[in-house]
Amino acid sequence: MVEAEFERRLERLFAGAPELPDADGFAERVERRLDRGWTARRWLIGSAGVFGGIIGASQLIMSNIFQRVESAEGSARLLSSGLSQMAPKAEWLSALSSGGGVVWIAVGCAVVMMGFVLSRVIEEI
Repeated sequence: MVEAEFERRLERLFAGAPELPDADGFAERVERRLDRGWTARRWLIGSAGVFGGIIGASQLIMSNIFQRVESAEGSARLLSSGLSQMAPKAEWLSALSSGGGVVWIAVGCAVVMMGFVLSRVIEEI
């Protein structure tokens, strides 16, 4: 029985702990430090992303990707004719196998990614 009384007394003492005089200032300093760290991380990650995008774009341009796409057009025609013979009812599949379908899929993925990025930015604000 003595333990129960001691437990209740101890709980009352911790429930009514006095507030320190500099509690508000301490909380503000901690929040400021936490926000400063996230801001620096955001800038670092964003600049690394921009730098990586510039490198990727330059590599894409330097690799003559446009000439390779033009030369692959014959292969795409052969593939689409083979798919149309195998499955005449799957017209959307033969449309995707041609060069334009791949581009539209990539554009769709980019739009979805931008939606995720915008939702994250809006959430942070």
